[in-house]
Amino acid sequence: MPKVSVIIPAYNSMKYLPETVESILQQTFTDFEVLIINDGSYDNIVQWASGLIDPRIKLISQKNQGVSVARNIGITHARGEYIAFLDADDFWHATKLEKQVRYLDDNQAVGLVHTWMAFVDSNGKPTGRVMTSNAEGYVCKQLVERNQVACSSVMVRRCCLETVGGFEPNLNFAEDWDLWIRISCHYPFAVIKEPLYYYRQVPNSLSKNLQVLEESCRFVIEKAFQSAPAELLFLKNRSYGYANLCLAWKALQSSDRDYKRAIYFCQRAIFYYPRLRYSREYIRLSLAIQVLQLFGNHGYSRLLKLAYALRRHISKVTQLYPIRSSKIIDESIHSV
Repeated sequence: MPKVSVIIPAYNSMKYLPETVESILQQTFTDFEVLIINDGSYDNIVQWASGLIDPRIKLISQKNQGVSVARNIGITHARGEYIAFLDADDFWHATKLEKQVRYLDDNQAVGLVHTWMAFVDSNGKPTGRVMTSNAEGYVCKQLVERNQVACSSVMVRRCCLETVGGFEPNLNFAEDWDLWIRISCHYPFAVIKEPLYYYRQVPNSLSKNLQVLEESCRFVIEKAFQSAPAELLFLKNRSYGYANLCLAWKALQSSDRDYKRAIYFCQRAIFYYPRLRYSREYIRLSLAIQVLQLFGNHGYSRLLKLAYALRRHISKVTQLYPIRSSKIIDESIHSV
């Protein structure tokens, strides 16, 4: 039996999927299986998979049912003691599995271990920004306030999923947040404070996706607080505040660059949690909206590329001269 099962849901993902799989095959830890769940794709994924010669890789095809059902199918077929998730357009550092397996082996009480996340552009080139997280220990209180765990950074014990169940099948957005909350009610978390997961920022169409994301966040929040003890109910407004801040960023990340929707969600965030107006995240978001208003979509995109280039340069400098205060670190999963 493999030690680790890696589950990749794939829907028309052939543009990036080969690079994603290659990042797994380059891992320093090799006792794994890769389950690619073809979620009703109409690209050439079946033909591509038939040409793979590594026996650790298996393609499982189903009709299109969404990412949650696809991951649950993968969990059902998984044989590993530990399960890791990876989206079809993202990739990993070569030491990710090795470090997470070692941590879980050495810390039997921990149910889930995640890592920091580095942002890359659509070509896989680092933007110089890293999402950090300090979600470790018993983090239920932290997670009901906002999601601080990136799905493709996670390795979880199979027994945790047997205890709390898998992904909510009716959710295709924020489904990981819902699962982490449930796991955190039973098991402590751990985090490896290194960016071992690379998240590819690919602009998507706004409209329907943003509406579904808003509905999904509402579903997760209401579900989380339905049975929460009275002393935690004060976090509900905070949770809605952070969720709306996330939606504002999503509006700017989309190919539409709809700053009017971003402003709307910003206002809702402050309505629910007024203290957010003083947060670094809100200030950065407000500046991004102003830049978009002043320079338009094209100008905003050019400035974003310049910002990425500057961050990459500073990151290189800090690697040569590691002064903690000069690191380019981002403390939020929701930022652009």
